[in-house]
Amino acid sequence: MDEPIQKMEKDCSAIVDAQFPEIEAHAKSGQITKSFEQLLVLEKQTRSAADLASSTRVLKKFIQLTFEAQDWKLMQEYIVLLSKKHGQLKQAITRMIQESMECLEKTPDMKTKLELIDTLRTVTDGKVYLEVERARVTRILAKIKEDEGNVNEAADIMQDLQVETFGSMEKREKTDFILEQMRLCLLKRDYVRANIISKKINIRYFKETEVQDLKLRFYDLMIEYSLHENEYLQVCKHYRQIYDTPIVKADPAQAKKAVENAVLFVVLAPFDNEQSDLIQRVYIEADEVDTPVYRDLLKCFITTELMRWSMIEQIYGPTLGQNTALATGDEASRKRLKELHNRVVEHNIRVIAKYYTRITTKRLTQLLDLPDKDTEEFLSKLVVSKTIYAKIDRPAGVVSFAKSKHANEVLNEWSQDINGLLGLIEKTCHLITKEEIIHSITKVI
Repeated sequence: MDEPIQKMEKDCSAIVDAQFPEIEAHAKSGQITKSFEQLLVLEKQTRSAADLASSTRVLKKFIQLTFEAQDWKLMQEYIVLLSKKHGQLKQAITRMIQESMECLEKTPDMKTKLELIDTLRTVTDGKVYLEVERARVTRILAKIKEDEGNVNEAADIMQDLQVETFGSMEKREKTDFILEQMRLCLLKRDYVRANIISKKINIRYFKETEVQDLKLRFYDLMIEYSLHENEYLQVCKHYRQIYDTPIVKADPAQAKKAVENAVLFVVLAPFDNEQSDLIQRVYIEADEVDTPVYRDLLKCFITTELMRWSMIEQIYGPTLGQNTALATGDEASRKRLKELHNRVVEHNIRVIAKYYTRITTKRLTQLLDLPDKDTEEFLSKLVVSKTIYAKIDRPAGVVSFAKSKHANEVLNEWSQDINGLLGLIEKTCHLITKEEIIHSITKVI
């Protein structure tokens, strides 16, 4: 928060201009103590006069002189001392902290840098007007810890700050900071916290063209999280958002990769109403990009026809094997390949349930290319999820897909059929009579 505007009681700029050359001369001649004595007197005058411009110049001069003298300990002492001065203008303190932050990259060694960072974090702690500076210093410290291999410590350091509440931080920097928090949480394998942090970002902000890089970073992190949770439908949605980014659409290679992954993961997602709707949308997007193999694979799942897993492997296997989601050879990629096989089997069962009312288990196992045990397991799974209706008569070896109906339902259906039939007969009789009348009139003429 900005401090209330204080009325300047006296303009000290002339005094500062007059004394600065003398102070700098003492510092260059090695009389650093004398320089600081004069600066302290000058600092009190500018602070008492509430002269923001002059007070800022004096405070920054403390940092500059200690840096030129390479006396880092003295710099830290004066940062703490000056920030505690009663009546010191907040904006002047902010400028002093910013000046000292510029010296971080010029420290002679890591120990000195860490000591200066610790001092800056101590001074900025709990001060709303220094929240942005504290966040930036904290991020530098977290990067140092990560480079040293202390990922857990780096993540913990970043979690201390709730930047979404910082009113003085720009939206882009705030979003970038939150994305860094997410990245470190995922490195730490703290997936629950990563998901919580992701909710702090308003995705409508990504509609602005200036933040496309942040949008891509966000969805890359969300893909990593969703893959860990095996949320394939969410992964598909994230890839669709990536494809919907102008800089991705402008690059044919990136656009093709995004659509291919969207196709793969919508196919891997379990069947439900949302998946069924999304698969149609992805199919349209696949037509916009040159991905014939993935488009044909998607068409197999849209068409109500049986698929042979052996043919799927033969036709699409080489291309799918180049996708990073399936090609790594680790446990996760093997699991996804198995899921693809499961989705093919489930699709075939839905197709069979649509065309058959009853079928023998022997014939069903032939159509699915599965053993009896696996066939029954897949059937049971789809029945439990209410995707299909089925009953298995093991002794008779028959699977029934037709729902048993109550006597009233059967009677109602029969009544509707009779009404429909009578309606057709009446309409037919009317048309015949009409034709006879027209024919008789024509004959008379």
